[in-house]
Amino acid sequence: MHPPFLSEFLDDLRAVRGASEHSTAAYGRDLRDFYAFMQLHRGEPLTASKVADLKERDVRAWLAARMQRGLVASSNARALSALRSYVRYLHRVHGIENAAILQVASPKIPKALPKAPSEDQAMSALSALEEEEGTAAPWVAARNHALAMLLYGCGLRIAEALALAPGDIAGDSIRILGKGGKERIVPLLAVVRRALHDYLALSPYHPHNNALPLFVGVRGGALQPAIFQRLLQTMRRSYGLPESLTPHALRHGFATHLLSRGADLRDIQELLGHASLSTTQRYTKVDQARLLKAYQSAHPRA
Repeated sequence: MHPPFLSEFLDDLRAVRGASEHSTAAYGRDLRDFYAFMQLHRGEPLTASKVADLKERDVRAWLAARMQRGLVASSNARALSALRSYVRYLHRVHGIENAAILQVASPKIPKALPKAPSEDQAMSALSALEEEEGTAAPWVAARNHALAMLLYGCGLRIAEALALAPGDIAGDSIRILGKGGKERIVPLLAVVRRALHDYLALSPYHPHNNALPLFVGVRGGALQPAIFQRLLQTMRRSYGLPESLTPHALRHGFATHLLSRGADLRDIQELLGHASLSTTQRYTKVDQARLLKAYQSAHPRA
């Protein structure tokens, strides 16, 4: 016996919400799984009218059983979403209401670990930008290279880099205004300083107007993130680099590569502008995963 009105519900999903066949099939599996569990859990078939009697603890027991079977949080969150949609449908179409099920908290889904480029990939990207051909002018290539150097060489967010003014550069450091208006000072490596110097020396705009943003477009206005993102996309495909190599991935690479070379986690936290060390600690997982992968591929007993 299937969950009551299951076919009707799935047809409604397709017609009203435009759900794909993949989504409706997944919802159907989740609801049949719920129904089978409830038959064992309650010792009786779950008729439509008895759906109204289910408690939060019944649903939590189902989710716990799924976890014991090895189903991950994202799968359980989707299953709970399917159940909620089903309960709302029963209420809307058949007048069967259960507010308790709608109150069950969704399982917390861990944030995805950042996909940092390898050092070789980061170097390839920087070299490709520096040697970029076919741009409107040499200064544009210098601009793109300098921007990438700030992301990878200083760990800046793209929004932070594009908000900079020339006056924020002070000798061997740069002043960053991060999230929440929090200011931090980040040291500039010589190679990053040189990239910024070369860009400003070639720029047709900055010698005449130092009030401009540090990074400008070809018409002299503030450079938009989408322009640099599209540039990276073209460069990735031309040089066979992974699609995961985004502006934010360059920042992740900065942190991961510092950590792999022995940098202190607190120092990386300060450089990145993280308010909480727990955010920075995610990079230890990335580094450990990379080390484990290298160990498993290289060790003779792995």
